[in-house]
Amino acid sequence: MNYPKISIVTSSFNQGDYLEETILSVLGQNYPNLEYIIIDGGSTDNSVDIIRKHENQLAYWTSERDRGLYDALQKGFDKATGDIMAYINSDDIYHRKSFYVVAEIFSKFTDVAWIMGLPSKIDEAGRIVSVAKYRPWSKYNYLQREYEWIQQESCFWRRRLWIQAGGKFAPALKYAGDFELWSRFFSFAQLYSLETVLGAFRTRTKDQLSVDRLGDYRAEVNAILDQRLKNLSSQEKVQLDKLWRYKNVYSKIPILRNRMRKYYQENLDYPAQIRFDRPSQSFVMA
Repeated sequence: MNYPKISIVTSSFNQGDYLEETILSVLGQNYPNLEYIIIDGGSTDNSVDIIRKHENQLAYWTSERDRGLYDALQKGFDKATGDIMAYINSDDIYHRKSFYVVAEIFSKFTDVAWIMGLPSKIDEAGRIVSVAKYRPWSKYNYLQREYEWIQQESCFWRRRLWIQAGGKFAPALKYAGDFELWSRFFSFAQLYSLETVLGAFRTRTKDQLSVDRLGDYRAEVNAILDQRLKNLSSQEKVQLDKLWRYKNVYSKIPILRNRMRKYYQENLDYPAQIRFDRPSQSFVMA
């Protein structure tokens, strides 16, 4: 099997309660061509001690003040050299052997540039508490504000896509930098959904930015989409208009429902599904 280099970046700030579990979920993959980078924002808890405990297995780490999550991630990805890239926050985890799944898919399907596993969640104790159903994704979902949720913890992409999309996070954003990055990825590549889990988001009862500032996140998302809609190509505008009509009008008319549903499915840039084939013991395009 081919083992392309996988670069993983973790940004952290005062997450000593969960950081080691995150680190172990990366290093415990035992993937032979891993580049793991940790950017700590100058933590005052035990985070630095935890990082030092594992520093001989890290490609790079630092602990210094930064301008927030996406500034820290940018520092990490500026150091990254892998063929495949992803990031995991300091309270989330990767599921066992995920990197081997990712390596097989990217090695086998050379046209695939961006993948996402089934979104899953763990609780504060690290127990898996939910796994979402499979669904395909398209840039038109985003344009129609149907973005809940492309799970960042489950996304991996090729370096070439990162470079095509500008190789950076939007520096002005505080909360929706992942959403803005996905919106640029959609300009160059389809998102392929898998029928397996890769990463998990940890739900906490307090001090969780993604929950506490959800309103601010949605405000940034809407601003990103408003700007994107202003810059649509003529073809995209025609396509989106047809899809809006299906959603708001045709879906309510029985005679047209099936016809428009077929059009909807065939024109959303939905890629083929990637699933595990038991007889061959490998991943295949469905």
